[in-house]
Amino acid sequence: MPDPMISPDLLRGNTDTMILKVLLDSDHYGYEIVKILRDRSGGELEIKEATLYSSLRRLETEGNIRWYWGDETQGGRRKYYQITDLGRATYASNKQNWEHTKRIVDLLI
Repeated sequence: MPDPMISPDLLRGNTDTMILKVLLDSDHYGYEIVKILRDRSGGELEIKEATLYSSLRRLETEGNIRWYWGDETQGGRRKYYQITDLGRATYASNKQNWEHTKRIVDLLI
């Protein structure tokens, strides 16, 4: 039997929420977010750069995050992302919806 894998369809619907969760802890730049998600998943999850930046743009447009330029003391100038109050509320709502959905799916399968 092949190793189980994470469905791209499930990821697509939850990438924004996973990014918001990372930003709840502190501000991060793009590659750092990818690395944190990979590390927290034990290497099981690898978000592609295009997927990440598409989510970041969407989250910004919706008012869930904002960005700012970091200082240049540690290499090139990096764009850091920060969660907003709306983003915190969105995360809480999405997490609650996920928990409800997970509970129902667990009952059915």
